[in-house]
Parts: sequence; C-alpha cells; structure tokens
Amino acid sequence: MRGFTLLEVMVALAIMSGVIMTVISSFNYHLSLVSRDREETIAVLLARAKLDDPDFKAAEPTKGTFAPDWPGINWEAKMAPYTIPGVNRVTVTVSWNGDRDKLTLVRFVAK
Repeated sequence: MRGFTLLEVMVALAIMSGVIMTVISSFNYHLSLVSRDREETIAVLLARAKLDDPDFKAAEPTKGTFAPDWPGINWEAKMAPYTIPGVNRVTVTVSWNGDRDKLTLVRFVAK
C-alpha cells in the first residue's frame, strides 16, 4: 500500500503547528518593538523641538502638552543651576501612554 499512516500525518501537523506558532509569536513581538521605537522616536523629536524653540528659551519652563498635533504626549521642563558656575541644567521630560512611558533630555545652557 502507498500513502502516509495516520501517525505520520499527525506528527507532520504537530511540527507544522509548532513552526507556525513560533513565526506568529515572533512577528507579534517584533511588531511591538517597532511600535515602541516609533513612540520613543516621536518623543525624542518633540523634546528636541521643545528645547530648540525660541519661545521656550525665553519663558520660564513649566508643563504642557503637544496638542493638537500630539494630544496624548505631555512635557515637563525644569531649569536648575549646575555645579559649574554660569551654567544651567535644563531638563525636559516627555511622557506618553498616561505617564507610563517617559523620556528625559538634558541640555546645559549658559546663563
């Protein structure tokens, strides 16, 4: 007789299902990494834009949002003197996902 036995078919299906599950879980994991990297890149670019904004440099740093373009992303800035005389430390913290994720950029500026 020719053909495959039931046992051979079941083993082949078990191997195929294991491979398919591995590929699917790997794909989902890498999609989550891409999403996380996108969010961090947006946060870094927004923080750098805030630090380079002339209105931000002139005003006393406080808190705010990036609305209307990015309504779910908040920023908070603090300025403090640094240990080197004549230098201030400006810290901008960007938070998103309901303040679960945060990113902080620091810039040193002359007084």
